[in-house]
Amino acid sequence: MIKHKIGLIRVVTIENEELLNSHGRLIERAFPEVKVVSKCIEDQPKGIYDEETEKIARPKILRLVQDFQEEVEGIIISCAADPAIDEARKISKIPIIGAGTSSALMALACGRKIGVLNLTERTPKVFKEILKDSLIAEANPEGVKNTLDLLSDWGKERALEAAGKLREKGAEAIAFACTGYSTIGLAPFLEKSLKLPVIDAVIASGAIALYTLRRLKCWEG
Repeated sequence: MIKHKIGLIRVVTIENEELLNSHGRLIERAFPEVKVVSKCIEDQPKGIYDEETEKIARPKILRLVQDFQEEVEGIIISCAADPAIDEARKISKIPIIGAGTSSALMALACGRKIGVLNLTERTPKVFKEILKDSLIAEANPEGVKNTLDLLSDWGKERALEAAGKLREKGAEAIAFACTGYSTIGLAPFLEKSLKLPVIDAVIASGAIALYTLRRLKCWEG
């Protein structure tokens, strides 16, 4: 089996090696053809949760993009806001995949009425651009301010409640607009309880990355 090496950028500072590699392991389980190398930005233990923290993170993300250039075949920015993605593509020789773009596109493959589960009240711009009129509902866990809150029991409960509201508003599929939901493994619980397709942004980014690297291989030989 051909193994494709992909770099993954976490937009939160993580000291714990197990937690740092959790998104990469998820992609590797979904797509055995992929080997993921994870790195994280520095000095942002609460990650990206508003415009200011996104602005601060951009140069850090771009430095990691440059660090990965000779090490991997493609890079995933594991944040649903797709921070610095346009700038990253300008300086990169290899494909750059955004988790937000991937989540939105995969959701459209599952339905035409999409509910977006955000981290905070702000729906990332990329979801609005891609989903357009298919974006029929938005929700976020009450009281959650950053990804650290999702790791708590109450944060998970609020996320489940928010997702239920999306179904009540007529969503045919739910797209995660935060990769923190991948960290807590929320998707399978929602699918089981809501009986709707739930798009995990990290797994979606792995699928798009693999397609990007393999799309011409099937024509060879």
